[in-house]
Amino acid sequence: MRRRRFSAGALALLGVTALAGCSSLSKATGADGAALADAPRLTGKFGLIVPPGAGGQRGQNVNANFELLGDPRRGQLEMSTPMGSLVARVSWQPGSAWVKTPDGDRAYDDIDALTQELLGETLPLQALFDWLRGRPWPQAPSRPAGESGFQQLGWQVDLRRFDVQLISAQRMNPNGSEPLATLRLKLDAPASP
Repeated sequence: MRRRRFSAGALALLGVTALAGCSSLSKATGADGAALADAPRLTGKFGLIVPPGAGGQRGQNVNANFELLGDPRRGQLEMSTPMGSLVARVSWQPGSAWVKTPDGDRAYDDIDALTQELLGETLPLQALFDWLRGRPWPQAPSRPAGESGFQQLGWQVDLRRFDVQLISAQRMNPNGSEPLATLRLKLDAPASP
C-alpha cells in the first residue's frame, strides 16, 4: 500500500528540531520499553546522504545519534539530535513497521516500505545488526568487494575503518556512477559478536 510522502520527511526533523529546540519524544515506556528492555543495544552516530532524485524528489542529509535495539526480526531505532533530543523512533516486527515523531505516528506494511517512503531509498535496518559487527547479514546473498568489504542488498559496505568502529555503505546506482545513498555509522563501543 502506497502512502503519501511526509512533507519534509521524518528524518528531516532531526535538523529542524536541532535548530528550533522544540518538541521531542519521550523515551519508550510501558509495553514498548519492556519488549526490548533486555535486547542487544548498539549506540553511536550516523550520517545519511540521499541526493535529490528524478522528478523533483527531495534529497536528504541527516546526521544523528542512534540507538539500535533488538534484532533483524523485531527491533527499534531511536534517533536523536546531537543535543540529545529524541526526534524519531522507528520500530518493526514481522508484518508491520511504524515511525513515531513529534508530529505523530505512521504505520507501514514493513520496514522497507517505511524507509523507502521517508528517504526515497530502502535503508537495510535489518542488515545493520550484522554490518555493525563487520559481517554480511546471513539472510541475504553477499559477495566480497575490495580488500575489506562486501556487497549486499544493493549496498557496497566498506569495513576499512572497522577497527575504530566506523563503517561506510553506499547504495549502488545500476544506472550511473553516483551512489543513490551514502550511510556512515560510528559505534560508541565495539559491538559484541
